[in-house]
Parts: sequence; C-alpha cells; structure tokens
Amino acid sequence: MLIKIIVCLIIGYIFGLFQTGYLYGKILYGVDVRKYGSGNAGTTNTIRTLGKPAGYIVFLGDGLKAVFAILLVRYVIFPGLPQTDLLALITGFGVVLGHDFPFYMHFQGGKGIATTGGVMFTLDIRMAIIAAIVFALIFFTTRYVSIGSLAITALFPFLLLLFFPGQPLMFAVGLLFTAMAWWRHKANIIRLKNGTENRFDRKKKKSQE
Repeated sequence: MLIKIIVCLIIGYIFGLFQTGYLYGKILYGVDVRKYGSGNAGTTNTIRTLGKPAGYIVFLGDGLKAVFAILLVRYVIFPGLPQTDLLALITGFGVVLGHDFPFYMHFQGGKGIATTGGVMFTLDIRMAIIAAIVFALIFFTTRYVSIGSLAITALFPFLLLLFFPGQPLMFAVGLLFTAMAWWRHKANIIRLKNGTENRFDRKKKKSQE
C-alpha cells in the first residue's frame, strides 16, 4: 500500500506542475502573474492581474489537472481496488502539492483552491456542488475570496465523511487538504484580522476598468 501511495503522490505532483496561471500569463501576455498582487499563480491573482476571462481559464485549467490525474489513477493505474477512492484522494493531494510548490518555479505556485475543487468534482460531484454553493454565498455576502476559500477547504473533510462513510483515512487526508489551504492562506488570515484583506468591490472594480 505504501508503494501505491507514493506512486499516487508522484503522479499527482507531476500533474500539479502544470501551472495554468503562470503559463497563460507568460505565453499570451509575457507576464509573470506572481510578480503582481498577492504574488501567487492562482485564479484570484490572475483575475486581478489579467482580467476575468484569463481567471476563468486558469480556474478551469487548475481544476482539470486534478480531474485528469484522479481519472488516470482510478480507472487506469489502480482500478477496482478496495482502496481506489483513497488512492484517488491521495493523488488529488499530490496535485495540490505540485500546484502549490512547483520545483521549477522555486516552489512558488498557487494556493490550490481550484485544484481542490477539481478533486471534489472527480470524487463525487455532489461535494463540488455543495462547496460551490457555500463559496458563492460567502463571497457574495462578504466579497472576500479568501473567506470562501477557507470555508470550503474546512468543509472538505466533513464532506468526505458524508459521501465516503466508513473511510476514516479519507477524512484524515481531507484534513491535510484543509491544513495545506489554511497554511497557504496565512497571509490572508492575518490581513483579515487586521481589516486589510483585499475585497472584490464592485465600485472599485468598475473604477479600475
């Protein structure tokens, strides 16, 4: 089992290295999005740097790499095993690791929220729907992306308990997703406490356009 876990982490990490935000900005605009805004290569910073269409593409790309990695493990490499769901989740965690810490970008990637969404979508679409609803409610109420991101990653382990009952190891791996996301958002958490966190304010956005 240990070898299977290592294989899944490696496969996931390799898929996670496809940095949609970084590649999109570099290839189409000659811009490294990490040099602007929050300094990471994720969806939110891409939206702030290059606009909404670019952000939507980055969100889709960052989610799809998790989808492809998990499908590969689930149906090609380790199909039909009793531990297939667990291995798929571990693969998803590997994708988040590759996304957050790409070695060729000096380990400076994104924060893994869209990628985690791709993991939820592939494991059980109901988890992704619930997470999307929770995120939307929080975002449109507060206009803070970070609060919505923190909320859905905190919810993830409990969604795993709900939709994969009797698999405590999946809950444990889900906690790793939560811990990773909250650690990657530590600067956002500090800014939220200080009241200096960036908001997607409609009026401010309009004036910038």
